[in-house]
Amino acid sequence: MMNISKIALLGNRLTGSIPAEISNISTLQTLELWNNQLSGNLPPELGYLTQIKTLRLSSNNFTGELPMTFVKLTTLQDFRIEDNQFSGKIPDYIQNWTSINALMIQGSGLSGPIPSGISLLRNLTDLRICDLDGYEDAPLPQLNSMTNLNTLVLRNCNISGELPGYLGTMTLLKHLDLSFNKLSGIIPDSYANMKSSNYIFLTGNLLTGPVRRWRHYVDTDLSYNNFSISQVSQRCQDDNVNLFSTSWAHNDIETVSCLRFECPKPSYSLYINCGGKHATVNKTSYDEDSDLSSPARFHVSSNGNWAFSTTGEFLDSHDLRENYSPKNIAKLTMVDAELYMNARVSPISLTYYGFCLANGNYTVNLHFAEIMFTEDQTYGSLGRRVFDIYLQGKAVQKDFNIAKEAGGVGKKIIKQFKDVVVSSNTLEIRLYWAGKGTQFVPNKSVYGPLISAISVESDSPPGTGSISAGAVAGIVVAATIVIILVFGILWWKGCFVKKNSLARELKSLDLPTGLFTLRQIKAATNNFDNSNKIGAGGFGPVYKGCLSNGTLIAVKQLSSKSRQGNREFLNEIGMISALQHPYLVKLHGCCVEGDQLLLIYEYLENNSLARALFGPEEEQIKLDWSIRQKICVGIARGLTYLHEESRLKVVHRDIKATNVLLDKDLDPKISDFGLAKLDEEDNTHISTRIAGTYGYMAPEYALHGYLTDKADVYSFGVVALEIVSGRSNTLYRTKEEAFYLLDWAHMLKERGDQMELVDRRLGSDFNKKEAMVMINVALLCTNVTSNLRPSMSSVVSMLEGRIVVPEFVSDSSEVMDEKKMEAMRQYYYHTEENKISKSPSQIQSLLNDGSWTATSSSGVDLYSVHPDSSYWEKRN
Repeated sequence: MMNISKIALLGNRLTGSIPAEISNISTLQTLELWNNQLSGNLPPELGYLTQIKTLRLSSNNFTGELPMTFVKLTTLQDFRIEDNQFSGKIPDYIQNWTSINALMIQGSGLSGPIPSGISLLRNLTDLRICDLDGYEDAPLPQLNSMTNLNTLVLRNCNISGELPGYLGTMTLLKHLDLSFNKLSGIIPDSYANMKSSNYIFLTGNLLTGPVRRWRHYVDTDLSYNNFSISQVSQRCQDDNVNLFSTSWAHNDIETVSCLRFECPKPSYSLYINCGGKHATVNKTSYDEDSDLSSPARFHVSSNGNWAFSTTGEFLDSHDLRENYSPKNIAKLTMVDAELYMNARVSPISLTYYGFCLANGNYTVNLHFAEIMFTEDQTYGSLGRRVFDIYLQGKAVQKDFNIAKEAGGVGKKIIKQFKDVVVSSNTLEIRLYWAGKGTQFVPNKSVYGPLISAISVESDSPPGTGSISAGAVAGIVVAATIVIILVFGILWWKGCFVKKNSLARELKSLDLPTGLFTLRQIKAATNNFDNSNKIGAGGFGPVYKGCLSNGTLIAVKQLSSKSRQGNREFLNEIGMISALQHPYLVKLHGCCVEGDQLLLIYEYLENNSLARALFGPEEEQIKLDWSIRQKICVGIARGLTYLHEESRLKVVHRDIKATNVLLDKDLDPKISDFGLAKLDEEDNTHISTRIAGTYGYMAPEYALHGYLTDKADVYSFGVVALEIVSGRSNTLYRTKEEAFYLLDWAHMLKERGDQMELVDRRLGSDFNKKEAMVMINVALLCTNVTSNLRPSMSSVVSMLEGRIVVPEFVSDSSEVMDEKKMEAMRQYYYHTEENKISKSPSQIQSLLNDGSWTATSSSGVDLYSVHPDSSYWEKRN
């Protein structure tokens, strides 16, 4: 038997259940497993730890009821089970834990009521129970015997009745929180003169009666109650006391002195940069909201059109005031980053009020980005923020997790709520922390609701109101005449003749894509103006356009010189319309009129990965390591969907850097499905004509037309090498001889110099462990033997560090010539710095007969790095 007194595995990524064998350690006094990913029921055997004093299991995924054997834990002094998914009631047997001094059951999943026997726990100094559901209202338990209490939190526990006077006489009580219950009646006089308290929160109850002057050094929140205006002397904020009540906003707002501001005409919109300075984004002006918060704060904006109210204290933090201004430690890449650099945060409740709004329906957009956690393997990545969203007093989303819904930290997510009714010229947006999520990582104050910006717009702004019946009748008659005339002209011109065979075939496919007219596309692209040309691919030229509703599009036009034809056109439409994924380019629709074959895609602002990495220097994008890692994982996730998750199992056949596009947030999207093939699960492989790009094609496919999803895995490996190195895959010397980046990677692997492969533009600012993983994954994916290549789901797990990359053993028989190796090193290093230190003759002497020239080997990009049309004419 082991003689162990303490086990502390807090703040890790442990999964699974707690092993029952821990109960064999009879000497165990401390067991700390909080902030992991443990799950399952708690083993009853834990009740046999006769010497246990500290049991902290917060922030896991435990389920089930607390075991009855816990009745024996009479030595417990510290018990914490916050942020779990337990079921059942708080057990009555906790009254046996008479030695306990800290009991925390917040957001645990347990239901109430609070056992009356809790009054027997006289040694308690810290009692926190919140957010209990599933029972009728119950009175506050008798707590007058708990004279040692320092912190008392009984929030949102359906507590009814009146406030007991004895709480105001407890000499050691510093923090009292009875907010969001159903307490009624007047506040006893003893509360206004509590000698020891620093914080009193009675928010969101049904309290009435007079509100006396509170001690100025006590932060007190009495908002969301039923105090009348006369009883609080028309005050919203009195020193550190928040007195604002929503009943004023909905009834007597103009008679409240703190809300008397000019409101000459109703407003139809509201824009706030929460926690930040004034900002103009997409021609929209967002109000400044940089006022400092505090535990009980009500603040009206300078223009009087809105206000915010904060409630709560970061209980375990020593830097209280500073923690109300969240520090941004995430890397933001979105184009409107100024809205997300700062945010407003509150420990418990954060409420925004919009005043002077015209009554009617509104669309409310709430902007979020998690900026206080990291997305790496450090301690700062273990945090999890969870809160609830209320609009006009109604819950519209429970357990909202910013990072989870946005797809990671430092990424924005806009939650849109339509048809929000404003009936009293006031909008209320409340964010509430219900005890869920982590509380102590990366420090003790990173929890509670956080919001970056608010944008509110009326569904019926001025000028869109109703018109008279006579006007409607006139419009209908005029429209009917116009339609008849247009129909007659089109008939006379023969526009209703039978469509061509391609159009009929397209219609027969019954695809869920939109059908655009040629007139719409010409209007969007200014009649395919050359200034809107953004590139070309094997299919044909690509134009940027803007539809009448403001949607930006990329129009892919079949070229008469294209080697692809109707089959590829129909194939691309059929494939991509059946595939929907965040890492696949979105197809809006197509156009088939006359000899025009057009595909209409979403417009992606940052062009192709090829241009970003190794296009002309002035058109490259600075991709730091975290962005490259994100792009690589995103491509892998997209291919995982194609191969394993979609209804149609698809082999893309042409994965390369030019077919990976980047959106405004530099998230990757796989494009160009003209060559894609269905992978029928009953067949081990497809024998097909070879189509794709040399340098990216798997050997078995390039030589024999033997096609499986492992061909895409091979191509992905090549792209991964390009991402980590920032270099194009192939340099041609002659048509018969080429040097591949992959060969160089193999040689560096054999020498143990893989880090030499990393893009020198990154300097030392990259994660060496992740870079090594990416290189080894790329080499594994490009194994000559297809069966030794991993699946794309395994690739994702390797890149994200969930599984270890297997050891790769090269089976290449080719030996890299040292002179070629030196020539390539000279070429790569000097072109990275945009200069060649050696003359062409020097490099030529190293290669004996001819210099090397760079090419992507793909022929053309979807979005060209050379948009000049004459360039493409020459190239074709």
